[in-house]
Amino acid sequence: MQHKPKIVIIHPNSLCCLAMRAILTDIAPFMGMMSEVEIAAYNTMEEFLDENPQAALHHFIASEVLEQNIDYFLPHARRCIVLAEGEGFSHPEFHTVNLHKPEREVLKGVLMMHHSAHTAMMSQPKTEKPDTELLSQREKEVLALIIKGYINKEIADRLNISTPTVIFHRRNIVEKIGSKSIGRLTIYAVMNGIVDIKEL
Repeated sequence: MQHKPKIVIIHPNSLCCLAMRAILTDIAPFMGMMSEVEIAAYNTMEEFLDENPQAALHHFIASEVLEQNIDYFLPHARRCIVLAEGEGFSHPEFHTVNLHKPEREVLKGVLMMHHSAHTAMMSQPKTEKPDTELLSQREKEVLALIIKGYINKEIADRLNISTPTVIFHRRNIVEKIGSKSIGRLTIYAVMNGIVDIKEL
């Protein structure tokens, strides 16, 4: 029986697992991998090892899990992201996301990981039209400013349009993308080249 490839989350805190799973599920459609890859979460290394660890394409692991199983993960370092609790963890072989940062910073860290060379294996070539065609040029401009934290009046002033027009564009953006979540809008904007990760 052939197993579906997996992106694996291993963290003893179930809420951290749920949060990372939500972020990765939001990113997955833009990476063209929703149907090909399963996102699996485990609370212990033992649970993970019991379920075909060879299927893991990428690992998101708690720093304590890594430290206890360094010999297992070191050969896979380029496919691992360490989920650290604060600034205390550092290892030259592993990329790290600090879970004590605000959601926006965690999201930025995960998106930067996606864009780095060591995740090229996670990307699938896209044959369909880019998602940016969903939005008009003005909607892209509004979305970019939303992502950068501007409020409606500031967006209106910067684009030289009225506040009701900004609100109209916001409604259209949310309807077209299918989410009001700032995280999902940020993922959409970054994955479609509307904003650069460095601008977040």
